[in-house]
Amino acid sequence: MDERVKKALIDIVGEEGYTDNLIDMVSYSYDASEHRHRPSCALWVESAEQVSEILKLANNELIPVIPRGAGTGLSGMAVPIRSGIVLDLSHMNRIISISIEDRMAVVQAGVIYSELEKALKPYGFFFPPDPASETVCTLGGNVITNAGGLRGAKYGTTRDYVLGLQVVLPDGRIMRTGSKTMKSVSGYELTRLFVGSEGTLGIVTEMNLKINPRPPKTSTSLATFDDLRDAGKAVSEIMHSGIIPSALEILGKHTILAINQNTDLNLPEVEVMLLVETDGYTKEETDFQMSIVLDVFKKNNCREIKRATSKEEATDLWKARKTAYAVLARIMTHFVLEDITVPMSKIPEMLEGVEAIAQRNNIRIATYGHAGDGNLHPQILYDGYDPEQVKNKEAATAELFKLSIDLGGTLTGEHGIGLSKAPFMKLEHDPVALDMMSSIKKLFDPNNILNPGKMALKD
Repeated sequence: MDERVKKALIDIVGEEGYTDNLIDMVSYSYDASEHRHRPSCALWVESAEQVSEILKLANNELIPVIPRGAGTGLSGMAVPIRSGIVLDLSHMNRIISISIEDRMAVVQAGVIYSELEKALKPYGFFFPPDPASETVCTLGGNVITNAGGLRGAKYGTTRDYVLGLQVVLPDGRIMRTGSKTMKSVSGYELTRLFVGSEGTLGIVTEMNLKINPRPPKTSTSLATFDDLRDAGKAVSEIMHSGIIPSALEILGKHTILAINQNTDLNLPEVEVMLLVETDGYTKEETDFQMSIVLDVFKKNNCREIKRATSKEEATDLWKARKTAYAVLARIMTHFVLEDITVPMSKIPEMLEGVEAIAQRNNIRIATYGHAGDGNLHPQILYDGYDPEQVKNKEAATAELFKLSIDLGGTLTGEHGIGLSKAPFMKLEHDPVALDMMSSIKKLFDPNNILNPGKMALKD
């Protein structure tokens, strides 16, 4: 970093807010993806005003700026692929207000998801998106990725709960979007433009979030299947049965085998397990919903059903799903976790297609995910030091994306495009759509300083 620019940055954030130490640059060179590149420096910011001053300087000097939360992203969107400044927002971690009367929380971008959940719990409220990395991921990161999670089948994704934002634009201007009301059609919907924008249009520093009353009762069951298509049909039928479960999760056979080899859970070794939860305000309500779900399981030839009769049993049933990512991450030297999403009627074809792709490319793919909204997570396991396996991984990845698009799906349901999926954007979006995305980027960020190189946007 040029000494003149370095001094100017230190003047903004102080000595304690600036680092270009090698150990820090290595730490900021990666996220949870396989991508790596070191920045020139990193800054810890504590206010929107500091962010504004930094962006004014960076815009004048044409220095890339990469916003970062907890670095839990899986597609490389926080990787400073063109060096520059990593802007760490984790110190902006204040819950500004909670208004139960207005069903709204106002928070800074660096607030950890689980911290908001803890703050809402005494009121009997919750913030529904529920990402798997809830204990570490930041709400700002959730917003710029439009994060989803286990409750997506019933409650949707982050986009459905963002009422308004404070955003710092690339030229340093601070803008407010949206409102503090449940409804607003005043002007263009700028709030939704920034949700899922991956930090390419502006830096989100504060959010107005809609919160929900937490249903006090849940019912939990697990069903096993010997046939992929039977399990896929069961998912599709549940989701148009008139019942919307609060969670409907899937574990494929390779995931089940890996869990059994690395834990003491002793899961039944079947083709597919489906974990379902219903919620409501009375036990009768949740039991009624669950009875309809279990009838669908039986109709579609499930082998066995386990139904929790206590909170402890429900927790035991959830252990398998919640350990899947960590277990699979340990058993090979490298992995890639995708999040292809297809229409729910196409889940059977997608499940069968993943198996065929694995066999065709002689590579191991363990599948799990959010079956209730068609969002599957094929986790490709491979030896990154073996050139043949790396080649097979790349071929399998391309085939997964093509199959998803051919089935009417999308490249990503919740992880974002970033670097990982940028080469495949043309599969999903026509040239006019891609051109419009690049035009929007150019309008907001004519000097291309914000998170450049991501989302296949034209420079």
